[in-house]
Amino acid sequence: IGIVSHVDAGKTILSESLLYLTGQIRKLGRVDKQDVFLDTHELERARGITIFSKQALLNFADMEMTLLDTPGHVDFSAEMERTLQVLDYVILVISAADGVQAHTRTLWRLLARYKRPVFLFINKMDQPGTDKKTLLHGLKEQLSEGCLDFSQEMGVSFLEELALCQDSLLESYLENGTIDGEQIAKAILARKVFPCYFGSALKLEGVTEFMQGLARYTSKKQYSKEFGAQVFKISRDEQGQRLTHLKITGGSLQVKDTLKSPDGEEKVDQIRLYSGEKYQMAQEALPGMVCTVTGPVMTRPGDFFGKAQAPRTPMLEP
Repeated sequence: IGIVSHVDAGKTILSESLLYLTGQIRKLGRVDKQDVFLDTHELERARGITIFSKQALLNFADMEMTLLDTPGHVDFSAEMERTLQVLDYVILVISAADGVQAHTRTLWRLLARYKRPVFLFINKMDQPGTDKKTLLHGLKEQLSEGCLDFSQEMGVSFLEELALCQDSLLESYLENGTIDGEQIAKAILARKVFPCYFGSALKLEGVTEFMQGLARYTSKKQYSKEFGAQVFKISRDEQGQRLTHLKITGGSLQVKDTLKSPDGEEKVDQIRLYSGEKYQMAQEALPGMVCTVTGPVMTRPGDFFGKAQAPRTPMLEP
């Protein structure tokens, strides 16, 4: 699951809140105090913005989740777009104080292009003058009619609104008078419904409800048994060792396996599972996992191996 937003909507602090509430970190960091878990580069801490995409591993309600935090600043949006290609779901963070901004609309078009299901977190609801009804109206008008307030109880008005998003939901509602969670999860996957949650990440308001919504309305993707992997990022560790960040889209990858590309064959020396700056070693990466490998020196962002789907040409220029 990746987090995207217009700059300053509070994307990194929402990541921090998710990490804190799942017990991955013991202290809630702040961007202005330069101590957030995922902004690890000195430039990011000095400027108070995310420049490079990062990952963290979370466990919540029987769900294992790899969280990918991406840059919000338009200058680094090519890094964000590369990350989009390996995501199953996307969290779009919107600032309640600013509403839908120009870059938010750009992100929305990108998410439609890559056909990614979206959960929305409307942040900074603790600021004076914010009104949930007005914000929701703006989301429906500027993004999609499928944006629904999931932070309310499933009353009659909510179910009626939900039923209008997809024919199958309407049939179920008319027949049974209700709509079950599995049907809602399918509608979200089909991009007919976009759940909206309201709160303040800095004050941890509404974040637990948001996590419960993620756990309830996301479904595990089915992958093929044939090996496939897609590269979305190249970086270096503190020792200068070249790192290839990839997602396994089928089969599995083991240490000492060979990655075959048009440029030749390269052996995988290590498989690392990163969470912030730290990582744990793994002997094997399974389908759906986002991992980092050492060994290959010819890989590039956008490369794909085996049965992975060829990535689309990026829309945004760095």
